[in-house]
Amino acid sequence: MALLKILHYPDPRLRTVAKPVNEFDDSLATLVANMAQTMYEAVGIGLAATQVNVHKQVIVMDLSEDHSDLKVFINPVIEQASEQWVTHQEGCLSVPGVFDEVSRPDLIGVRAYDIHGQPFELQAQGLLAVCLQHEMDHLNGKVFVDYLSRLKQGRIKTKMQKAEKLATADSVPPLY
Repeated sequence: MALLKILHYPDPRLRTVAKPVNEFDDSLATLVANMAQTMYEAVGIGLAATQVNVHKQVIVMDLSEDHSDLKVFINPVIEQASEQWVTHQEGCLSVPGVFDEVSRPDLIGVRAYDIHGQPFELQAQGLLAVCLQHEMDHLNGKVFVDYLSRLKQGRIKTKMQKAEKLATADSVPPLY
């Protein structure tokens, strides 16, 4: 397994729409394992392949505190969504240190495939529904800050660009 580099907003590659997975093979299993390790190492609860610059419809998620409940969603589709919406505080591994409230449908019905290509369906509510919708947005080239006002988006973009510059400056050895 290997750690993958997580893209940070406003990287334009986060806007790429992911393509469906057609082959359920060893390379897919390796991608899922690497994504899971990356998610756990980054202390996240969900990760979409788009966030690691792989533009395939793959999501890994684990809402357990002890990392014992890894869920994999391949080619996920929301089949139904409740008319009742709820607001949750969201954060994102691609937008580190930023949290804000986003409203989404409270209950969703999802159809997807597992890592072996077997179809499954599930009803999701609460944190699972929020996380699934958040990660599925990534597969469609959307980031949670897109739900915020333009003013907040601008501030977040500036903050992220400054952080990136500082990280780059810190990695350059000093000149003597």
